[in-house]
Amino acid sequence: MTTQNKDMTCTIICWAIGILLGALTAAGLMVVGWSFLQGAFMGAIAWLIVGGALSIMVCGQGGRPQGRVEALQAEMDAARARVQGGAPTPSAEPAPTVPAMATGVVKPSTPLAGEAELASRKGSWTYSNGATETASAEAEGKPATLSAARDGKADDLKKIKGVGPKLEGVLNSMGFYHFDQIAGWSEAELAWVDENLEGFKGRASRDEWVAQAKLLAGGGETEFSKRVDEGDVYDT
Repeated sequence: MTTQNKDMTCTIICWAIGILLGALTAAGLMVVGWSFLQGAFMGAIAWLIVGGALSIMVCGQGGRPQGRVEALQAEMDAARARVQGGAPTPSAEPAPTVPAMATGVVKPSTPLAGEAELASRKGSWTYSNGATETASAEAEGKPATLSAARDGKADDLKKIKGVGPKLEGVLNSMGFYHFDQIAGWSEAELAWVDENLEGFKGRASRDEWVAQAKLLAGGGETEFSKRVDEGDVYDT
C-alpha cells in the first residue's frame, strides 16, 4: 500500500510540473502576440510532453518507480531460497580449493625417472680387509679406487708389462694397488685411466693391462712377470 501511494505521489508531481510548464508556455506565447486558443493549445501540448516525459523518466514507465521490477525479482529469489532451504546456487562453478603446501620433505611412493642413475653418481663405499673402497663419481667412467692397499700389502704392479716403478707410484696415488682392480676395468673405465695417467696417457690400452691383470689376479704368470720375479727387469 505504501508503495502504491508513493507511485501515485510521484505521478501527480510530474504531471503538476507539466501543467506548470504548459501554463507558462501558453502565457509566454500570448505575451508575444499569439491568440488565447493558440497559446492554450501549445500549452496543453507542452503539458502532455513534459508531464509524460517526467513520469516516465522519474517515476518509471506507467508511473512505476525505476528498479521495482528488479526488487520484485530479488524478493522472488529470496523466497525460492527459503523454500529450498538454502541460498540460490550460483551458476558459476566455485574455484577449486588449492591444498596447503605440506611442510618437510615429501618422498614419492614410486621411484622417479632417473633417480637410480642420480643415486649411482653420488658414490658408494664398501670395506674390504680394512681398506675403504670408493666408487667415486668425480668423473664419468672413473673406476673404483682404494684409500690404501688391502691388509697394508699391495700387489707388485710392476709385473704388468708397461708398469715401471714410477708408473706404479702413479697408480697407487690414484687408488689402484691390486691386480683384481685393474682386471675389473670396463672399457669406459680403461678410457678414463688412459686419459688421467699424467705423462703416460694411453699406456694402459697399448700394453693391455686389463688382460695381463686378469691372468695375474687368478694366480697365473706371464713371460714378463716371470722375468720380474727372477730380477731380470728391475734392479732390486
